[in-house]
Amino acid sequence: MKQLRYILIRIMQMIPVMFVVTVIIFWGIRLIPGNPAETILGEKAPASAIRDMEIRMGLDKPVWIQYLIYMKRLFHLDLGISIRLKDSVSHLIAQRMRVTILYTLLCTLFTLLIGTPLGYIAGTTRHRGVDKTISSVSLVILSLPEFWFGILLLLLFGLRLHWVPIGGWGETVADHIRCMILPAFTGAIGSVGILIRNIQSAVKKLLEKDYVNFARSKGASPGIIRNRYILKNVMVSTMTIVAMRITSLLGGSVVIEFVYSLPGMGKMLVDAIDGRDYVLVQGTVLVYALVVMVITLVTDIVYSYIDPRISMN
Repeated sequence: MKQLRYILIRIMQMIPVMFVVTVIIFWGIRLIPGNPAETILGEKAPASAIRDMEIRMGLDKPVWIQYLIYMKRLFHLDLGISIRLKDSVSHLIAQRMRVTILYTLLCTLFTLLIGTPLGYIAGTTRHRGVDKTISSVSLVILSLPEFWFGILLLLLFGLRLHWVPIGGWGETVADHIRCMILPAFTGAIGSVGILIRNIQSAVKKLLEKDYVNFARSKGASPGIIRNRYILKNVMVSTMTIVAMRITSLLGGSVVIEFVYSLPGMGKMLVDAIDGRDYVLVQGTVLVYALVVMVITLVTDIVYSYIDPRISMN
């Protein structure tokens, strides 16, 4: 009952946040110089055609009236019709979202599979060379720009070795996963570096705790100490890092999808901004904001299950 109450309160708190987001999105996109109607029709279009397009887009009305119309549509869960693509924004987002979701899930999977064991090894090893090597590698990959690293991987594994496609999305599920391996690995690199350093530092501190030394003196096996006393406590801070990185991956998908020509929400957003498609930009950014808030809520709920000391009040 307490958890349900907490969830309802958090959902209610999302409402004013979403309202502020709509204001920032709506007014921010209109601060970009240029005329959307002229961008769509071209610079050589006659003034009468541009005027007709402005009327069709509702740009002839005062901005505050445009905002009220926008909010009225949102209350009916209507994100509008894309100006350039002539399709429902909801339908376009639904089509592109599966690409971005698969990218985010694979990035998170690679981050956990690579970062968790390396961080644990670096934190528990008694060989200083291994510790220093893992720490140095994590620092190096943290400093690599994603777009530069992605281009290098594309040149090596795509153009030279032909192990993976150099772009696109494919037709089948197997093609989708194959096309996503390299982009997901590229996006996970920065997260892996952060996770390694976080787990390494946390494990070293936990190994010095009195309750760990007490468990060791009582004859507890290394497996029990690892799973019950170390990894379980490390998971709380790890969940924070992973949740923050998931939200960063959603934003970073704009760069990765552009480099690898993936038909995801990030690439669609860039194209919409370039084409001054107000409606599509507003809908896409709004969905991004909603997803980030939902991820934050889910993370807080998972905390209470990982660490019973954390209560939902």
